[in-house]
Amino acid sequence: MNKVASSPLRLDSIDLFRAVTMFLMIFVNDLWTLEGVPGWLEHSKAAEDAMGLSDVVFPGFLFIVGLSIPFAISNRRKKGDSNALIIRHIGERTFALLLMGIFIVNYENIAGGAMVVSKYVWEIGMVVAFFLIWNVYPSNPERKWVYAALKVFGYLSLAGLAIIYKGGDAENPAWMGTHWYGILGLIGWSYLLSALAYVVTGDRLAWVVGGWLFFVLFNLADFAGTLDFLDPVKKYVWIVGSGSMPAFVMGGVVASVIYRNNASRNAIGAAYLVVLVVLGSICLAYGFGTRPFWGISKIRATPAWVGICTGISFITFAFLFWLIDLKKIKNWADVIKPAGTATLTCYLIPYIWYAVITLAGISLPMALRTGAVGLVKSACFSMLVILLTGAVNRIGIKLKI
Repeated sequence: MNKVASSPLRLDSIDLFRAVTMFLMIFVNDLWTLEGVPGWLEHSKAAEDAMGLSDVVFPGFLFIVGLSIPFAISNRRKKGDSNALIIRHIGERTFALLLMGIFIVNYENIAGGAMVVSKYVWEIGMVVAFFLIWNVYPSNPERKWVYAALKVFGYLSLAGLAIIYKGGDAENPAWMGTHWYGILGLIGWSYLLSALAYVVTGDRLAWVVGGWLFFVLFNLADFAGTLDFLDPVKKYVWIVGSGSMPAFVMGGVVASVIYRNNASRNAIGAAYLVVLVVLGSICLAYGFGTRPFWGISKIRATPAWVGICTGISFITFAFLFWLIDLKKIKNWADVIKPAGTATLTCYLIPYIWYAVITLAGISLPMALRTGAVGLVKSACFSMLVILLTGAVNRIGIKLKI
C-alpha cells in the first residue's frame, strides 16, 4: 500500500485540482461567445430540474477552498501567528474578495450609454487597479515606498471608477450596489464562515463534521420551510446561498482534516481513498434523495445540487490524490500549473482580454464559434489564459490576497 509519510505543507493534488477546475471555469465562462453550445455544458435555468457542467465547476472550486484552509491556517500557526493575527488575515482576504466581487458584479450591470467612458475602458481600469493593489511585489526595502504608492494608486483608481459608475437603465441609471456580490464575493463570504469555523475547531474531526452538517442542514431546513420564521431578518442577515456555499467549503475542510489526522500517524493510503469515496457516495445519495422534493438547481441552490456536487468533489479529489500524491503521476499537469498556484491572476486575465478585443473590434468568424469547432476554440482560449498567467508570473505579476 502506498503511504504518505507525514503531513506536508500542501498537497500537489489540491493545487492540480484547482488548476483543472480553473481550466474548466475559464472554458465554461467563454461559452457565451459561441453558438450552438450543447445544453449539458451550460448553466441550467432556475425553473429546471437539471444540472450542466457549468453548474458543477463553482461548487468544485469552493470545495478546493475548503481543502486549502486547514493547511494555510496550520502553516500560519507554525510561523507563530496568534489566532488574532489569523483572524485579521481572514478578514483581509474576505475584504479583498468582497471588494473585487462587488466591482465585477457591478460591471455586469453597467449602463454603458450613461458612462463618461466606455464600459470596456472601465473594465480594464478595474482589473488594472486589482493588480496594483494585490500584486505580490518583490521584497526590496529600497523600493518599498514605490510599491506602497502603487497600492494607494490602485485604491484611488477604484474610488474614481466608483464615482463615475452608472448602472442599470441608461435612462435612469443607479449607483453601485452589492447585488449578489459576484462569484468572488460569494467565495469571500463562504471562505470567511468556513475559515472562522476552522479556527475554532482546529483538526478535531467531530467538530469539523458538525460545522459541515450545520451548513448542509441549514440549507435543507430553508427549503423545508423550517426557517420561515426568520423571513423578517433574511434580507438583512443570512448565510450565503442559504448555507449551500459554505457547505461546499466545509466539505473540503473535512477531507483535509481527515488527511491531516491520519498523516500524522503515517496511516494515509487506500483507507483514506475509501473514506473519500464513501463520503462522496453518501453525498450523492443525499443529493438524489432530496431531488424529488425541490429538484436540482444551482440558481436556487437546492439540497440536491449541494449533495450531488459535493459528492462529485469528494470522488474527484480521491482520484487526483491517488494519481498525483500516491502514484506520483503528475507531469501531465505541468502545463496548467499556473492556474493552480496563481488562480486569481488566471481568473482576471479574461476580463482584460474581452475588453481589449472588443475595443479593437476583433472578432472570430462565426464558423470558429459554432458547435464542436467553437468548443475547441473555447478550450484553446482557456489554455491560452493559463499560459499567459504563467508568463506574467515570470515577469513578477501575480495576485495574492
